[in-house]
Amino acid sequence: MFSLLNTFRIIALLEGVSYLLLLFLAVPIKYFGNDPQYVKLLGMPHGLLFVAYVILAFIIGSKLKWKTKTLLFVLAASVIPFGTFYVDKAYLKPVA
Repeated sequence: MFSLLNTFRIIALLEGVSYLLLLFLAVPIKYFGNDPQYVKLLGMPHGLLFVAYVILAFIIGSKLKWKTKTLLFVLAASVIPFGTFYVDKAYLKPVA
């Protein structure tokens, strides 16, 4: 059974991958290749994943009793390329 933390980790991974694909693949193709179809294709899933990431960050932050500074860092990481991967490694790894 998936815990809320595992769900957040999956959403963070998918959000990070979708952001990288959008930023480094779809946008250059749109502007250098005059083909906006990839931005349209990746934009909506990325937007939904981003919203899910933000909502789950607030829920997880509350459950894990994150300080405001930590929560703000986790939220800011969602707009920095590779940021969600760092958040997963630094804040979300389950304790063995």
